[in-house]
Amino acid sequence: MGATANYIPRAKVQELAQRSNLWGAMLTLHVWGVVIGAMAIFVIFPNPFTFILAFLLIGSRQHGMAILMHDAAHGILFKNKTLNDFVGKYLLGAPYGGDLEGYRKYHLKHHRYTQSERDPDLPLSSKFPISKASLRRKLLRDITGQTFLRLRLATLKMKQGEKPDIEGSDAFQKNSPRPYIMTNLVIFGSLALLGHWWLYFALWLAPLMTWFFVVLRLRNITEHAMTSYDDNPLTHARTTYTNIFEKIFLGPYWVNYHVEHHAYMFVPCYRLKALHKEMIGHHKDMEIRQGYGSVLKLATTT
Repeated sequence: MGATANYIPRAKVQELAQRSNLWGAMLTLHVWGVVIGAMAIFVIFPNPFTFILAFLLIGSRQHGMAILMHDAAHGILFKNKTLNDFVGKYLLGAPYGGDLEGYRKYHLKHHRYTQSERDPDLPLSSKFPISKASLRRKLLRDITGQTFLRLRLATLKMKQGEKPDIEGSDAFQKNSPRPYIMTNLVIFGSLALLGHWWLYFALWLAPLMTWFFVVLRLRNITEHAMTSYDDNPLTHARTTYTNIFEKIFLGPYWVNYHVEHHAYMFVPCYRLKALHKEMIGHHKDMEIRQGYGSVLKLATTT
């Protein structure tokens, strides 16, 4: 649908679809700046509050890296293709275990067959609604690191030619582990040189194993759970209006404008809010919810 949607004038679409190396660089610097800044705040003011804040911010920015890598997979984070793929692979995907090339193939198939039987993401949304108890169990597995460990086991199985047993595992590192190992060695080495090697485990690896997967699950639920099973991007995806805390901790970088992304997947994330405004005449026909809580209420039963 992304290539044929005509909800707004073609000239406006072309304007919004313009890619920017400056925007791509600023967002990449921002996501890493928040990670570094959060660690620095805890080091300067070490106490339980700053640790928890840093932990949540870093896990959320690791999710932010996945969001920005998603744009790179579409080829729209940077105007320059070489820069787009290098940053997407090594500075955004590899640090958290994402695989740009594998994800690109996987994700474009999701766009082509959204909410149909051929959609590789269908298992993530078709199970809803689920009970509140079931959701709590899933979130408990996420926050205790069980999902992380299952994912790592699934990637090993894929390398051996076996079918993965966890939904969405194709979006993570399944080719060579070298980019993941290399980037994480750089992170560890940089912290060690600063005299804070332990921060790698406490404020990089620990959030990645836990909070990252909580946020990722919640975002996946808001995007497609309880949406239509047809080829209409206005209803088979969801846009969620978010408050400031949701923007910071759950849905940064305009990822909440998911209807707009499915309607025009070649529009960069930094222009999705403007695209949403341009599509105002279609808002009444769009699947739009107010806040993550309202979506969770819709997607769960007693």
